[in-house]
Amino acid sequence: MRAQAALYHGFVPKLLELVRNPVAYIAARWTPSPRTVERAALAALLMSIVIVVTGGAVRLTGSGLGCDTWPKCSDDSLTATSAMGVHGAIEFGNRMMTWVVSAAVGWTIIAVRAAKPARRGLSRLAWAQFWVVVGNGVVGGITVWVKLNPFVVAGHFLAATALLTVTTLTWLRAREGDAPPRPLVGRPVRRLTHVLLGFTACLVVAGTVVTGAGPHAGDSSEVDRMPVAVELATRTHAAFAWIVVLLALVLALGLRLMDAPAGPRRTVRNLILVLLAQGALGYVQYATDLPEVLVGLHLLGSTLVWIGVLRVVLSTRERGLPAAAGDAAPAPSGASLGTAPSAAAAEPAPAPAPAPAPSR
Repeated sequence: MRAQAALYHGFVPKLLELVRNPVAYIAARWTPSPRTVERAALAALLMSIVIVVTGGAVRLTGSGLGCDTWPKCSDDSLTATSAMGVHGAIEFGNRMMTWVVSAAVGWTIIAVRAAKPARRGLSRLAWAQFWVVVGNGVVGGITVWVKLNPFVVAGHFLAATALLTVTTLTWLRAREGDAPPRPLVGRPVRRLTHVLLGFTACLVVAGTVVTGAGPHAGDSSEVDRMPVAVELATRTHAAFAWIVVLLALVLALGLRLMDAPAGPRRTVRNLILVLLAQGALGYVQYATDLPEVLVGLHLLGSTLVWIGVLRVVLSTRERGLPAAAGDAAPAPSGASLGTAPSAAAAEPAPAPAPAPAPSR
């Protein structure tokens, strides 16, 4: 009886701890490797790309009002029914993707929280993913309530881009340590990367205007469009695209002339390849009257462009490698920059005194 009572009293506090703070409960009993944390962050990033693409599929198939209310699919049903047809299935499937994204984000939060030593900055990024997912879900519901108002739809895409931003930053930070950032290039080049980021943001916003004024309203019913000429919106979007390409080329040339490290140069080169492919796809879809498949691929390309630019910005500095549990404390900043160690540190330790001979 005493053993059973002791087991009961030991089990109940643990159960209460699990219910009260499950993340802390898991973190106290599990320590993931840096590789596991990186994979969790990558899973959240991939899911944020997937939900952008599936959201585009909802729009391009005219399924935006397949579920005509929110959070229920209809006034009479929480889920899609056979009477709603394929459009209801597509819209409801996209809503279910939110739970998949939430699971990936939750896994990231747990892995980051359980990492040792603790990484507070990375933890804040992981939790930011959660709040962006919640906000994006609310904006998605408002989009249905206002019957696909083009400005709200554009806001929904920008909210998805915000999630893409946070998941990308989390993934990139999970791959590096927490040492003070050390610049790998000069200040003019770093400023140029920030200019590139700003014009890329303008490019993304201009793309939402093209979509909001274009023919893909998201539903077969009469849906309002943005009061902007499609031709003007497209030309503005193309102008921003050329500016971004030229800035990337100038950045690549500057990195080559200053003999920058291979990492930033390779990242910029990859971005240029993505930009050229995305630009070619954009001109082809415009010349062929915006077919749904090409528009969907262009939407996927926009996520890769944004990720590529964020990688370029963060590639201009380094913060070491992530520390695993039990690793020694990081070396002083002077050692990381290649300075000579102090004389006290360089002096070898004295040899131990010889042991006394055993008595006979």
